[in-house]
Amino acid sequence: MSRAFEQFRLKCHHDWVAIFSNLTYSLRFADRKEILEILCTGLARQEYRGYDSAGLGIDGDKTNEIVFFKEVGKVAGLRQRIAESTIDTTKTVISQVSIAHTRWATHGPPSVANCHPLRSDVNNEFIVVHNGIVTNAIALRQVLQKRGFKFESDTDTEAVAILTKYVYDSRPDKRMTFTALVKTVLKELEGSFALVFKSIHFPNEIVTARRGSPLLIGVKTDKKLKVDFLDVEFAGAEADTKAESLAVPTSPTSRLAPPSLPKVSRRRSRNFMSEDGMPQPIEFFIASDASAIVEHTKRVLYLEDDDIAHIAEGQLHIHRLRRDESGKAETPAIRNIETLEIEIAEIMKGKFDHFMQKEIYEQPESVVNTMRGRVNFDDYKITLGGLRAYLHIMRRGRRIVFCACGTSYHSALATRAIFEELTEIPVSVELASDFLDRKTPIFRDDICVFVSQSGETADTILALRYCLERGALCVGVVNTVGSTISRETHCGIHINAGPEVGVASTKAYTSQYIALMLMALQLSEDRISFTERRNQIIDGLRALPAQIKSVLENDKSLRELANSLLANSRSLLLMGRGYQHATCLEGALKIKEISYMHSEGILAGELKHGPLALIDENMPVIIIMTQDSLYPKVQSAFEQITARKAHPIVVCNEGDTGIKAGVKTIRVPRTMDCLQGLLNIIPLQLLSYHLAIKNGFDVDFPRNLAKSVTTE
Repeated sequence: MSRAFEQFRLKCHHDWVAIFSNLTYSLRFADRKEILEILCTGLARQEYRGYDSAGLGIDGDKTNEIVFFKEVGKVAGLRQRIAESTIDTTKTVISQVSIAHTRWATHGPPSVANCHPLRSDVNNEFIVVHNGIVTNAIALRQVLQKRGFKFESDTDTEAVAILTKYVYDSRPDKRMTFTALVKTVLKELEGSFALVFKSIHFPNEIVTARRGSPLLIGVKTDKKLKVDFLDVEFAGAEADTKAESLAVPTSPTSRLAPPSLPKVSRRRSRNFMSEDGMPQPIEFFIASDASAIVEHTKRVLYLEDDDIAHIAEGQLHIHRLRRDESGKAETPAIRNIETLEIEIAEIMKGKFDHFMQKEIYEQPESVVNTMRGRVNFDDYKITLGGLRAYLHIMRRGRRIVFCACGTSYHSALATRAIFEELTEIPVSVELASDFLDRKTPIFRDDICVFVSQSGETADTILALRYCLERGALCVGVVNTVGSTISRETHCGIHINAGPEVGVASTKAYTSQYIALMLMALQLSEDRISFTERRNQIIDGLRALPAQIKSVLENDKSLRELANSLLANSRSLLLMGRGYQHATCLEGALKIKEISYMHSEGILAGELKHGPLALIDENMPVIIIMTQDSLYPKVQSAFEQITARKAHPIVVCNEGDTGIKAGVKTIRVPRTMDCLQGLLNIIPLQLLSYHLAIKNGFDVDFPRNLAKSVTTE
């Protein structure tokens, strides 16, 4: 499997422009140096997502010749490889196709042979880049090898490229279109993927398809478009030459239903004409993440599962792969063009040394953005527009089931208690992978909440579809507008944390925490008995940004703590109780994934049931002992570990005089018990950052991890 932002550049003889993730149709001349720079810059923009190798293929001087550059490591290494080559970078071309790609290894180790793009044969008849995993790749490989095909890599992607050639060669007397060829190939694939195909048999054409893995197409024009949608072509649609009006989608899960649309023929919607009805220059970008294309355009359309997009001769066509032979159309007949809200500056490091550091320091602003327009602090009123139509159903639910992975799971765990307190509805928090493994019983009166920063987490999406099939109300809590979870849930909340450009997802945790807190507050607004409690929490939310800033002011002391007490340790235990159990789990996760130190979050109430055996004078311990209703019980745990010669670092509230003299402390402001975890996690994020820096690790590119987990 490779995890990627797919990147292409194509130039051809047309009086318009199209860029598909730096794939360009244009009449203007460009030299190879410019083309290579665009490709490498685009890859570097996505490198933060955690990849281990990069490669590109660029058209050579001869007909059907492709020159490949591949390198293990960062894009800087790929640039160096290009600089050392003898390729003529001054050659000017008007018609050329190139593909670039970054990879995260699963099928085969990081190596030059396993880098994308991957080819079908030595003649490069078909070139493929791939984001996702083809689960039946081994079976396909065996079948193709028996038919005499040779494999050059260990990847699942190469099986797709060779299968494409096999299907093409098997019909020499009846040549199919590029789209039909790709459809035939996709029907043989199992798993989750976003694929892009290029072929010498179909010059100046690109076909891209998705199933499970995210894929979007950016649209850039000089003038305003006549329409803000593109129609989908179903089987037999091309036979109908009459102009057809397009209907508004009636899908019950569609959250972005467009306004009434003008009657526009299929041909005109594909051409993306300007308001004056004339064709115009246009650029298209294909990417798996919006941050890859925001510097080029903010107008994007998101492909649905089983969509196949074909770009040729100035037109973009979207087809459907019908696996349902009944011919039933399961998705809306159009794809809306939406506007991105992010800026290029938001995905750059700015004055900070690392993306992770930037995101930690952006949290005072990101929590404000999550609350903006939703919390009226004067009237103590919460308004979540995405839930308004479903609140009466949610309040009548018999239980609430949270489903998430990693950091998102911890944010759900952190707010479980306040949901149970304010709604008096039983709440369970499930890891999405385990939820699916157990085939957990779900009923029609369950409320299932799916939390994911990217909205594309594979296990969470599969759990969502599992619950949809069983008739449960499905609620999404995501950061990415237009993501799969935001489109397929009945309703939901966008956390508005801004783009996450580091693997650590520090902003995601605090913003998800607040979004879930707002959901609990809104669900309880009809409970008069909880009015005082709700008002106190809302007052706490108002003070939160300033309190986070005050915690960040202690960064220097936390750096000294990391450098002196923890830098040489191999393991670390974090313990807390109640609301702070989730804080310990999230803090331990950050420390292990960024600084590669073994760390474990422990529920302090379970100390005597095994973990106490690990405690001695050599085991570093962080204990969260902020003042809430469980403070005396955590004090008891503190006494137990100090009696066994431990020297714990205590996270405690400012002004707490109950801490013994000589104990190393990390002081944080005091807030409501259910909000305290938002402040307590900040020093743990900073500690993980400084531990990694002290040990010489790259915090923005932790080994073996990718930013968005789009496979199971």
